[in-house]
Amino acid sequence: MATNGSPSPRTFRVGMLGCGIVGTGAAKLILNAQPPLRDKTGIDVQITRVAVRDARKARDLPLKPAVFTTDCEALVRDPEIDIVVEVIGGIEPARTLLLEALKRGKAVVTANKALLATHGKELFEAALAAHSSIGFEASVCGGIPVIGAIRDGLVANRVESIHGILNGTTNYILTRMVENGAPYAEALKEAQEKGFAEADPTLDVNGTDAAHKLVLLSDLAFHSTFNFKEVHVEGIENVQADDVRYAAQLGYALKLLAIAKRRNPGADPDEVPGGLEMRVHPTLIPQNHPLANVRAENNAVLVQGDAVGEVMFYGRGAGMLPTGSAIVADIMDAARGSARQTFTKLQFFQNPRADLPVIPADKVRSRYYVRFTVKDQPGVMGKVATVLGEHGVSIASVIQKEPDASGTVPIVMLTHLTIEDRFREARKKIEALSFVHGGSAVFRVED
Repeated sequence: MATNGSPSPRTFRVGMLGCGIVGTGAAKLILNAQPPLRDKTGIDVQITRVAVRDARKARDLPLKPAVFTTDCEALVRDPEIDIVVEVIGGIEPARTLLLEALKRGKAVVTANKALLATHGKELFEAALAAHSSIGFEASVCGGIPVIGAIRDGLVANRVESIHGILNGTTNYILTRMVENGAPYAEALKEAQEKGFAEADPTLDVNGTDAAHKLVLLSDLAFHSTFNFKEVHVEGIENVQADDVRYAAQLGYALKLLAIAKRRNPGADPDEVPGGLEMRVHPTLIPQNHPLANVRAENNAVLVQGDAVGEVMFYGRGAGMLPTGSAIVADIMDAARGSARQTFTKLQFFQNPRADLPVIPADKVRSRYYVRFTVKDQPGVMGKVATVLGEHGVSIASVIQKEPDASGTVPIVMLTHLTIEDRFREARKKIEALSFVHGGSAVFRVED
């Protein structure tokens, strides 16, 4: 017993794999919050070992030098460590290290969405076999508690759709393009200067990061295991300031959306029987849409449930402290024992997929924004409309601008709902017409 008559706190020893930006943030939160966490929960969380590339490097953490090691394997094998926190990122050696930790019965906490999106089934099954757990709240949207909300808070709902702004880098870039008219390259450079984009931003701007997160959300929301390769992914690299401006004139905002939604069978013989659409791409949404005003580096997830209707989760999706906050929450769940109890009830990775196949990208049903650059001559609009009509694509609205000095003019159109392969074939034929200059710009529309 403690001297004040209350029970002595239970001690849980944490080993951290990695100590970069996210790892440092989590460590700082643990160290700063140790006394209040002890008082609130009766649990004393101690950082016992931290595996890093260079153990001699100076770090802004009040930890003794002996805590740091370069031996990751020894850390996960250490019988004194109860919880392993993985923040090194990537697939290997993270996968091998976590499998070893789970085999030894340790609880695991990770922010590694790429690893879980590609090897989640293997890791989850290993955790279940070892009667352990994996906490991964920090893997999607940083400090926004969306994983727990979908897993627990919406458990009584049949989730119909997820629409998310899941990447802060791309949202910041598109915000600057909208609000300042900045070209893509200039907006990206500014994001890098402010620390919102990595020196190599490829996985952010090409949509891969958002797609990894979408897989994890879909696993939980639709109670199955989905493969990252099944997600149709397009990035924002080819977004031009002109299209952002034209979209605004039509009453739309342009966002990189991650979308997963159930689709019922359609009457059209060209359609698939039904299933789940999973896609990440630049998307036009109405300016009064809940996601349209999510600015800068913020993230947001809009979930449609059959009972609750629309529920939105919003906040800072990345950064040292928001992501560290989610990691600490998972550590405390593991220490309390609630993580293991929750994890053993998660059966999504064992459920069959026969009733919810992923719909191929060419069978997705959508409206489209398209911009063609054409010669300024009579009959052009009629010929474009004829080709679209021949493929079952009808036009909802058109913007035609004044010709420039070269004698070409942009034609901007919104279509009605159609199937991707029909629209793609029509677009290809239009681009081959003699009066069309260059390619076209195309974005899907979600109303």
